[in-house]
Amino acid sequence: MTLTVDEAVPFALPLSRRFRGTTLREGVLVRVGDRWGEWAPFPEYDDVTAARWLRAALEQARGDWPDAVRSSVPVNAIVPALDPAEVGALVLDAVQVDGCTTIKVKVGEPGQVFAADVARIAEVRAVLDACGAAEALIRVDVNGAWTVEEAAERLVVLADVALGLEYAEQPCTTLAELADLRTRIDVPVAVDEGVRLAGELSDPALDAVRDAADVVILKAIPLGGVRRALELAERIGRPVTVSGSLDSSVGLAAGLALAGALPDLGHACGLGTGRLLAADLTARTLLPEDGRLSVVRLAPDPDRLASAAALLADDRRGWWAARLDRCLAVLEEGTA
Repeated sequence: MTLTVDEAVPFALPLSRRFRGTTLREGVLVRVGDRWGEWAPFPEYDDVTAARWLRAALEQARGDWPDAVRSSVPVNAIVPALDPAEVGALVLDAVQVDGCTTIKVKVGEPGQVFAADVARIAEVRAVLDACGAAEALIRVDVNGAWTVEEAAERLVVLADVALGLEYAEQPCTTLAELADLRTRIDVPVAVDEGVRLAGELSDPALDAVRDAADVVILKAIPLGGVRRALELAERIGRPVTVSGSLDSSVGLAAGLALAGALPDLGHACGLGTGRLLAADLTARTLLPEDGRLSVVRLAPDPDRLASAAALLADDRRGWWAARLDRCLAVLEEGTA
């Protein structure tokens, strides 16, 4: 593996709405030869976790992706943990502009009460019914916020309000909790953090994932690259949803490459996040058309990259440069 980069450009992109507690998405584009990869691990992640993201960025910059077996993939729209008054326009655009027929809704946001989740789901369902998309699927993402008891009670309520949930993503923190939850509810359970933050997964660890999951969420960049994620999908043997990691349209291509290469793709992918960006690194932002994204790879636009780089203060550029050096060293040591 190439463990050096020819150029590294830290950047910041404003978001159209607060998401994951931030309105500014920071990261680094790394160049190897004439190709670029995106490296944007969240600031709170340790160097070993961030180094796995870097492995994926280097894979992308080398162009080392498997061949696609499909030219486009279905995607879901995403509704952040917003007030119901802000939800309607998002869902309407998702259906009427982007053509999405699956809506992923964030629930369990820290500082919010469960009644806010119920109201948000009710608004999504009402808008879908009103705009002629009553058959659209609703899935929820809890990010491990609930206990088993809370999840068992609350998912029944949300499923009733939604008129059915496709699945609940990571309702509890641990795999053991999720396995317990699966015995208590009819709503399918999807595992995200339980795979994404686990590092290398041994065969016994994969058994624990299978016990916990009806569906597995795979994110190419956090898992260390497209090829690693594809191998993991084969080893787990559960239905897969490919999702992104709040990427620019440069980084989103990694998720598309994974979704494009999977032998079976039964769920809409969580790659319709372009609407969350107020600016991008490419000349055009990857947005769904008829509910799908083409399996493409976009190069950064020099002017847009320069604008995004200029948004970072000197201390943040230095922070990212130092982090990059540390994570390259982690990869050299073989500990990620």
